[in-house]
Amino acid sequence: MDEIALTAGALYVIVLLRAGGTFAVGWLAGAGARRSRFAGRISSVKFGRAERAIQRWGAPVVAVSFLTVGFQTAANFLAGSMRMPLPRYLPALFVGGAAWALIYATAGLGVLDVLGRLFAERTALGVSAVAVLLLAACGVVVYRRKRAALRSGDTVAEES
Repeated sequence: MDEIALTAGALYVIVLLRAGGTFAVGWLAGAGARRSRFAGRISSVKFGRAERAIQRWGAPVVAVSFLTVGFQTAANFLAGSMRMPLPRYLPALFVGGAAWALIYATAGLGVLDVLGRLFAERTALGVSAVAVLLLAACGVVVYRRKRAALRSGDTVAEES
């Protein structure tokens, strides 16, 4: 249990720094955009309405984003660039970050424990399992790249 608590604590600090940093970068990017040549575009009525909605209702989205893969960085950056007030953002960061840290600490340590036992007891099976996982990850990357290339090819063909 001490190992899980220590891992969860370390992951919590990491996620607070990473997500908080992403929020800060988003805040700075939003401030820069408001002073740039894009200022006219982002001062529209629709943009203002979207910004107010994110400022008011974005905290639950930020908190839940920590339970997803690949969306949490975008949610934190958007919350920063849309100037979500810190009294709304910080509780979402603390709650969502805690959930993320606990999930990764328990599930992550469980997977590492299983892999460690697998390598210790049946090395060939452990190597095979890691190879299958790597091949599956590579397959997903290749599939997504091909799909993205087909989409961009369709877009280019439609524009011509």
